[in-house]
Amino acid sequence: MINSQGKRVVVTGLGAITPIGNTLTEYWEGLLSGRNGIAPITLFDSSRHACQFAGEVKGFDPHKYLERKEAKRMDRFSQFAVAASKEALKDAQLVINDLNSQQVGVVIGTGIGGLKVLEDQQEILLTKGPDRCSPFMIPMMIANMAAGLTAIHTGAKGPNSCTVTACASGANAIGDALRLIQLGYAQAMICGGTEAAVTSLSVAGFAAARALSFRNHDPAHASRPFDRDRDGFVLGEGAGILILEELQHALSRGARIYAEIVGYGMTCDAYHMTSPVPGGQGAAIAMQLAIEDAHLTPEQVSYINAHGTSTTANDVTETAAIKKALGEYAYKVAISSTKSMTGHLLGGSGGIEAVASVMAVANDRIPPTINLENPDPACDLDYVPHHSRAQKVDVALSNSFGFGGHNVTLVFKKYSQ
Repeated sequence: MINSQGKRVVVTGLGAITPIGNTLTEYWEGLLSGRNGIAPITLFDSSRHACQFAGEVKGFDPHKYLERKEAKRMDRFSQFAVAASKEALKDAQLVINDLNSQQVGVVIGTGIGGLKVLEDQQEILLTKGPDRCSPFMIPMMIANMAAGLTAIHTGAKGPNSCTVTACASGANAIGDALRLIQLGYAQAMICGGTEAAVTSLSVAGFAAARALSFRNHDPAHASRPFDRDRDGFVLGEGAGILILEELQHALSRGARIYAEIVGYGMTCDAYHMTSPVPGGQGAAIAMQLAIEDAHLTPEQVSYINAHGTSTTANDVTETAAIKKALGEYAYKVAISSTKSMTGHLLGGSGGIEAVASVMAVANDRIPPTINLENPDPACDLDYVPHHSRAQKVDVALSNSFGFGGHNVTLVFKKYSQ
């Protein structure tokens, strides 16, 4: 157990750039209404690909947040991170200045980083020669640049790092930010995940691994977590950012508090590069550790935002893990996968799903799992199918699992003095 020195940490700001909305309000309303963000790919010509659809961010204008010259020197994943971070800071009404800049840090995770830049520059190398490659290729491509550029564009001079744990990256970033505040290294943190991997090479690679859905005739129903007819995940893109603050710091400036972040658990399956360990023991222990870290019991959990990828391996394994972690109470807790609407944002998923979990706590509303038409008999829990649910949400867990066996669970709780 971490020695948190009694420091409490709260969520005071949220930002989201997603396939179903580019503001917090749009995203949350989209989740509650069951909006589907999956459609044919427009970012590149996918006609030769086995999978031809994704959850693309639509109508995103980087120039709303960045000067044209600056935006041109960033990969899309960094643009998303800076945009969502600025939205979150605005939402928190947190102004970073010379007096507090050393006490505000950034941890932003990504699973892949600037893949589109790498693809483009490889094409230039092959067709025009090495002398034509961009001098900005490396800083545009490397994974840490989302965190670095966010600091540059917000003035946050405190702790700064990047988590790269595949699809657990965003959740790890939030958990690590929690620890930095608890241990006194910062008073506030900008944290979450970002990804922009809807590219030709990425889609080809995931398709070759048989990880993606190939439902090209019906993209809107392709992401169907816990459904018997699921055939793979749907790639998505975007960013989700949280502003975490030490409680007294937030109270001293009169900040609005969405929720308190009270638990962080992480484990590794140490089993396989891409497959979860059968039975979900690693994921179950991550949930148990997070609940213990929060000083709660399983029976106090109201809602679980599941990793819920719509893959054969994950959905059955996560269901088993929830049963191991919660026991018989697993059948009484509400669970949903918002990936049914957004697709899978890889390293960005932990970010936008933490945002969804916080909003569920703040608003006592649970987003649905859409497209759950024929439940898998092995997935027999309450996945809140089709429609959102009005229900008191005192405690929410957010699960994120990644290739390499990474398991992360975050716990959010209603704030009370």
